[in-house]
Amino acid sequence: MPEARVILKNPSGLHARPAAVFVQAANGFTANIILQRDGKEANGKSILAVMGLGAKYGNELVIRAEGEDADQALATLVALVQAGLGEAELPG
Repeated sequence: MPEARVILKNPSGLHARPAAVFVQAANGFTANIILQRDGKEANGKSILAVMGLGAKYGNELVIRAEGEDADQALATLVALVQAGLGEAELPG
């Protein structure tokens, strides 16, 4: 199962709006998506599960994907998190 580690760069963490951006993107793929923070796992296609991780600015996230389009899903989701999930990054 391919996986990648990323640092959450958006200032507000994974609150409702950025979590919705992540989940909407994840649901565009057939692959199963798992998001992990500090050993706690969540279904990356469920907004309540993603928000339940309580991820904040600067936290490391592990994104795993399994299925037919796993590599493309992983690349897309990593790029989305690195770009701040639609929010401006904090300076510095």
